[in-house]
Order: sequence, then structure tokens, then C-alpha cells
Amino acid sequence: MGSSAVYSAVVSPSSRASLHFEYRPSPLICPTAKRTFLPLLRSLPPPITSTPHRLFLFTTSNPSILTPLPKTIRPFSASSSNDDNSITESPKLQLQGAKIVPLVLSLGVGLIVRFFIPQPEEVTPEAWQLFSIFLSTIAGLVLSPLPVGAWAFLGLTTTIVTKTLTFSTAFSAFTNEVIWLIVISFFFARGFVKTGLGERIATYFVKWLGKSTLGLSYGLTLSEALIAPAMPSTTARAGGVFLPIIKSLSLSAGSKPNDPSSKKLGSYLIQSQFQQCTSNSSALFLTAAAQNLLCLQLATELGVVVADPWLSWFTAASVPAFSSLLLTPYILYKLYPPETKDTPEAPAMAATKLELMGPVTTNECVMIFTMLLAVSLWVFGDAIGISSVVTAMLSLSILLLLGVLEWEDCLNEKSAWDTLAWFAVLVGMASQLTNFGIVTWISNYVANSLQSFSLSWPLAFCVLQAAYFLIHYMFASQTGHVGALYSAFLAMHLAAGVPGVMAALVLAFNTNLFGALTHYSSGQAAVYFGAGYVDLPDIFRIGFVMACVNGVIWGVVGGFWWKFLGLY
Repeated sequence: MGSSAVYSAVVSPSSRASLHFEYRPSPLICPTAKRTFLPLLRSLPPPITSTPHRLFLFTTSNPSILTPLPKTIRPFSASSSNDDNSITESPKLQLQGAKIVPLVLSLGVGLIVRFFIPQPEEVTPEAWQLFSIFLSTIAGLVLSPLPVGAWAFLGLTTTIVTKTLTFSTAFSAFTNEVIWLIVISFFFARGFVKTGLGERIATYFVKWLGKSTLGLSYGLTLSEALIAPAMPSTTARAGGVFLPIIKSLSLSAGSKPNDPSSKKLGSYLIQSQFQQCTSNSSALFLTAAAQNLLCLQLATELGVVVADPWLSWFTAASVPAFSSLLLTPYILYKLYPPETKDTPEAPAMAATKLELMGPVTTNECVMIFTMLLAVSLWVFGDAIGISSVVTAMLSLSILLLLGVLEWEDCLNEKSAWDTLAWFAVLVGMASQLTNFGIVTWISNYVANSLQSFSLSWPLAFCVLQAAYFLIHYMFASQTGHVGALYSAFLAMHLAAGVPGVMAALVLAFNTNLFGALTHYSSGQAAVYFGAGYVDLPDIFRIGFVMACVNGVIWGVVGGFWWKFLGLY
């Protein structure tokens, strides 16, 4: 090629008439190029055979040489309308937005209840209409015709359009303190990930206890229990702190994901952290998971008020949770043994990683101070008149003032704002269902059914708790399960004569424990399963077995402990 500019022309040897070319003067082409280009184009020989249209290059320095490019193209004409590259092809019409089948099923649930199921005499038309909208909303949360927040907003809009609720009543839950405590907790968890404090704490435990595979499991268990009360997002703990550590340890031991070598170390550590640590740590502290706060709020709507909630929760959960945290890693070690039993290199790896992380940073120190302040106020705040949500607001303000978090971090925490939207809708609807008497009607109906079997309240308690637990196979979200069923099941407990505070707390504990049933049962489940170290059949098998193990530990140990505390 010469040093002058390169030009191209579309030439069709099939017919001069089919060559759609029109010369228009352009100030971007110099006169010399025009004098060279046009005579050359006009002097091209007529076609001999019909061949694809080709693209040629030539230069002004040697216009007699035409170099064909390898790519075949077509002229811009109506005859090429079926070509994918044609500019005349009209885009196909596609329905965007909601998924049709889930949309129809979700709407169908509410429409059937509203128009085809007779309204009970004890229920008003407004209550029955709200109940049908609520059921459609819950069905949509399970089937997902739209993202959760969008579908909840549609449900909220429907209550206003149908004049089932007024605007102020429909949006009243957006000022709920518990919901804002959940939102702020997401921001607080982001601080742990951003500063690296959570990873540092977990790495220290690996250094101290990581000489064996079982020791690694206990080290990760204890570190999660330590972090959980101040990092109230199980998904953030899983994806931001523990999964990277587990993957690093596994790869160093030659245990690769989606490979037979995964059984050497990675499979056991993933199962141990997922099945035991996350579930029991989340059940140990009120502020360890967002759904815990929602449970107590819904219990309050039914008149079950837990005095001094943070301390009462921890006291009731402490003995069964610590028992499970100590026993289940060893039980799982026997049921699902790793091929690698000893990991002498793990402490050295952890020490090296800590050296690379360097000394504790100023932001980590601020995070530690804020964590201790928050936990202290959550424990003793009621005694000095500082509520849990005010404690969270103070902690977030400190992090913002000292630059540990920026407001941009809060704005980018999409899960927090999404949670605000759909939690508020669920809480608001659940509250109004209670006010309209729907929950009381359902609970009385179930209680009468249980009484027909002559069940005592302890037996009814066991049946209802087991049903609440196993129904989670149908749910892909712990919070969605709470919003759909917690109020109804608590009302059934109360109607069956179960002591209110114990029923409310144990239902909430189970909300955490069933998060490890399947690969879709919680946010952390998706994170750990997605790592590629555990096969799907093992998830279901171990999930069910460990659910039974946890049920026995919490039922036996917890039963005696709750009796000692006077909960029943």
C-alpha cells in the first residue's frame, strides 16, 4: 500500500444495473482522489458470472491495483431484506417486561380468591379484596414475573387503585423503624467488606486453628459468629468474606471447583460454612440477619412484644446455637468427610496473607470501634432510652463522618433500597390484614382443625414448626417466606395455646435454619453453590440430614433451656 489515503468501493460483477452507487461530492475527498477514483470505476469490465459482491481497496499512488478483501458483503438494496445485515429489515416485535407465565399464574391466584372463592361471613369485602391482592403479591415473590421490588410496588399500587387502602395507609410502613434498621444494616455490612476487617478477622482464626481441616472449619465458624452481630447480611458475609478465603485455601490444597479434586477440601469447607456456620450464627443474634428484625416486627403486629429484644433474643438462642456450632462441624466431618485431613500449610498461608494486608488501618480501627459501640447499645440501649434503629443511625453517621463509608457507597447498595421497597409493602399489607381480621380468621380456622385432632399445645407447636420449616422447599428467599407465612403461622400458634414469645422466637430461629435446605433457599446458598465445589444432589441430601440434626439439637437442648428461662 502506498502512503496516500485508502479508499473503498462496492463493486457487483453480476450487473451494472444492480450496483447501487451514486457519487455525491464531499469536502472530505480531495480533487485528486476524485479524478483517480471515478475513471477507474467507470472502466471496470462487465460481469462474466454471478459472484458475491466484494470489497476492494486501492490507493492513489497505484490505482491500477485492486486488492479484494476476504469479507463478502451485499449491496444496500431491497432485494437483501432477508439479510441480517440489511438496513431495511424491520425489528421483530418482542414483548418485554414481565414474564408471561409467572405473571398469569401470580395474577390468577388473586383473581380466583377474589371472584371464585366465596367470601367468608366473618370477613368484610375490603378485607377479602386485600387478602386476594396480598396472595397475588406473595405468588409473584415466589414465581418472579418481575424483580421483587417491582412486583411489590405493583401490589402496592393495586391496593390504592382499587381503593382497598388509602395512599397514606398503603405507604405507612415506609416509616417503620425496623425496616430502616434493616436498610442501615446493609450499609454497615458494606463497611466490613470495604475496609477488609471481616477478612482480617477470619484470616486470624485460620492462622490460629488451621492446622487440620476440622480446625479450619472451627476457625471459620468462630470468626463468623464473631462478625455476625455487626454484619447483618448473610449474603455479604458469604460472598465478601468467607468464600474468598475458602477458595484460596482449597486451591492451595489442590482442590479445584467443578473437578473430582473438589472433594479433597473445598466441598467440606463449603458445606460446613453453609450448612452450619451461616445458619446458626444468623440465629444467634437479632442483628445477624435482616429477616430476624422483620420477624419481631410482624410479631409485634400480632400483639407479641419481646421486651429488650436484642438481649432476649441472644439469651434464648445462645445455648442451642452454641451447641449446634460446636457439634455440627464434627458431625458433618463424619457424614461428609474431606479427603484431606491435615492442612499444615494453611496457617503459613494465613500468616503470609496478613503480612500482605499490613498493619490494621485507621479505617479498620474506626470500624472496630463502631462495631463495639453498636453492639453495646443494642444490648443496653433500651435501658438508657436508645432504640436499635437510632443505634444504627449513629453508627452509620460515624462511618460517614470519618470517611470509612462515602454516601456513594450507600447509594450503590442496591439491595438495601430494594429491601426497603418490598419489605415495606409486605409489612404494610400484613399489618392491614391483621387490622381487617384476616389473620385472626385464618388462625381460628386452623386452631379448630387442630382441636378436632385433640392435639395438646406442645404437639401442635411441633407440627406447626415442622410445617413452617419444610414449606421452605417452595421458597427461594428467607425474607419472602417470612413475609408470606410468619404472621399466619404465629397466629396459628397463638390460637393453639402456644406461649406467644416462645412461638415468635422459635419461628424466627427456624427462619435462619432452613436457609441451608437447598441451593436456592437463601442468598448465601446461591453464593456457596455457585462456587462449584458441591454437587446438587449433595446439597439436597446434606441439607435435609443437617436440618434434622439441627432440629434435634435445637429441639432438645433449646427445649430444656427455654423451660429454664420460663418461656413456657
